[in-house]
Amino acid sequence: MTKDEIYAADKSGDEPFRFDDSVARVFPDMLRRSIPGYAASLEAISSLAARYITPATNCYDLGCSLGAATLAMRQGIRVAGCRLIAIDSAPAMIEHCKSVIASDRNAAQDTPVDLMLADVRNITISNASMVVMNYTLQFLDIDDRNAMVTRICDGLLPGGLFVLSEKVVDEDPNMEELLVDLHLEHKRRNAYSELEISRKRAALENVLLPETVAAHCERLRAAGFAHTAVWLRYFNFVSIVAIK
Repeated sequence: MTKDEIYAADKSGDEPFRFDDSVARVFPDMLRRSIPGYAASLEAISSLAARYITPATNCYDLGCSLGAATLAMRQGIRVAGCRLIAIDSAPAMIEHCKSVIASDRNAAQDTPVDLMLADVRNITISNASMVVMNYTLQFLDIDDRNAMVTRICDGLLPGGLFVLSEKVVDEDPNMEELLVDLHLEHKRRNAYSELEISRKRAALENVLLPETVAAHCERLRAAGFAHTAVWLRYFNFVSIVAIK
């Protein structure tokens, strides 16, 4: 695994964060050190795939990056005739994802993976039993999020599952301050310097736009999901399951 040292040397934080080749090369390490609970979210995706993916249906990883959630779904599939569709708008991510998928030697090898270079807002979702957005919605314009979630719900079959993982803000300013401080301490424990933390925060400003948990749950209900629950929260990082 290549170590993430982008904001120690390569980037100053003056430019907005982009999913370019420099990020793609270190992305697994970046996620491991930056997002508390990330590994647990992947384990759950695999378990949920085993429960909710039904035969001869489509399964979507929207904003797939290097395909971690795609492989988690693939490893959990227990039925035949399914198709995994992994979509990302960053060419560098898709190129690196190709080699990750090709080297997968785990279960469910007979489930094909279709990689697509596309904006998730422009794709058609159909005949789906499971859809995953693992830290993707937060990068879309807020005005586009309702329509995106509604199209996901519309494309899911009855009983289908949507997994949404996001960075959020707390409604209580005092708790928000505490949770942000705890996350910064998490980064320090994972050997990010103060300079790296500061530079990356500047690069993500106005690129990653978090919302409250309540806003996400209300959007899911308005889109047509019958059941929603936060199954994982670690500081300001949450994973929500929604069932149509």
